[in-house]
Amino acid sequence: MRLGLALGYWGRGPDARHVPLAREAERLGYDSVWTAESWGSDAFTPLTWIAAQTSTIRLGTAVAQMAARSPAATAMHALTLDHLSGGRVLLGLGLSGPQVVEGWYGRPFPASPLTATREYVDVVRQVLRREAPVAVDGRFHPLPYRGPDGTGLGRPLKPITHPLRRDLPLLLGAEGPRNVAQTARIADGWLPLYWAPSRPEVYGDVVRTLPAGFLVAPMARVQVCDDVAEGLLPVKAMLGFYIGGMGHAARNFHADLMARMGYEAEARRIQELFLAGRREEAVLAVPDAFADEISLVGPRERIAERLQLWRAGPVTDLLALSPDPHSLRVLAELNS
Repeated sequence: MRLGLALGYWGRGPDARHVPLAREAERLGYDSVWTAESWGSDAFTPLTWIAAQTSTIRLGTAVAQMAARSPAATAMHALTLDHLSGGRVLLGLGLSGPQVVEGWYGRPFPASPLTATREYVDVVRQVLRREAPVAVDGRFHPLPYRGPDGTGLGRPLKPITHPLRRDLPLLLGAEGPRNVAQTARIADGWLPLYWAPSRPEVYGDVVRTLPAGFLVAPMARVQVCDDVAEGLLPVKAMLGFYIGGMGHAARNFHADLMARMGYEAEARRIQELFLAGRREEAVLAVPDAFADEISLVGPRERIAERLQLWRAGPVTDLLALSPDPHSLRVLAELNS
């Protein structure tokens, strides 16, 4: 099992720790470093900054939001950074949800998410293969555009720049069983959310029959500490926000996933509290058991024991949300 460093996205501003952490992860033999985006910092620019100050560690987006860019623009970002970094890019994509897609990007959330994802991936793949001008007779991402409000003058184009790697790895963030099954068919890897090693069945039967070489790269909070309950507080804060506020009360994919994992009543309670403005109570309502099973938190010996569960399953890359160099070092030692 390879290790990656997950840096997430910025809060109020750039985090001065990110580049030193990435350089330390590279020194420790971590395979990859990952950045994200929500409605603030983007995923590609910080990776470019990190690329300029590292030499071997791979550079992943976890995730770049599909609604943020047309698929051709995303492919341009990936092929550009792949050249600049010497072939180190891992392109992780995610559809996000209606609240972000419509509220931030001002675009309709697709009526058929699976079809929209499939078309998006098709365009990216065609750009990176550069075999012919890109053309997709699609419902959501048609190229050339042929809508009633267009000029009709568009024509298929082939990228001017020759991609460094036509097989640049493409991973998808997927939560529902049908989405995960499609991911196994059309992508090179999967970025699971809230991975619990003891209950892979919540993602569907496909988890048992993944293709050879397929990447499974979940994120997990990793923190070496004496007090497990205290170490889980950042996990609970994250879960309180995602379960309670990252989506509408009637349509929240994160809350639905938590419910499928056996915490339906708790998920709905977190939503209720968060949407009522009682955010601290929402965080406290996150069960320690749930936060714990998707994390590696506690003394070194406890993490060592629990790490075996992660190594025994289909996970190929553990992406550590780790707050300090010491935790990164301990994880590297335990995984060696």
